[in-house]
Amino acid sequence: MTSLKDLTPKFHHVRLLLAREKGHPNGEREEGYDVLAPLTGEGRLDAEEWKTHKAACRVRRFRTGEADLIGRLRRKPGGQWFFDYAEGDRDDEIGFHLGDERFVTGEYVSIERNGTMHTYQVARVERP
Repeated sequence: MTSLKDLTPKFHHVRLLLAREKGHPNGEREEGYDVLAPLTGEGRLDAEEWKTHKAACRVRRFRTGEADLIGRLRRKPGGQWFFDYAEGDRDDEIGFHLGDERFVTGEYVSIERNGTMHTYQVARVERP
């Protein structure tokens, strides 16, 4: 288990909340992700820092009425970022251009879950 003292200053806790979409006209504060990952000064995922601290890069998916899923932030050889919860790729959730996105409060990111793209707003970025 990683402790806070093992994390570099680049690590941040990012809270993503479901943005407005069909079925959720006001978004959903009880559905989203908590991501622990290194960010660059511009708020982008830091791939170099991730390479040396992969085990510390975590994600928690939360949704009302479901148990939380705990997984890891991973990156495919081509550079595509995804959330990995268990062995195999059946449960993977793919980030849409996450490497290009800025994890700054108020910005939006898209994540594909079960073949459907959902948009999340960055609600908070802070040091763990």
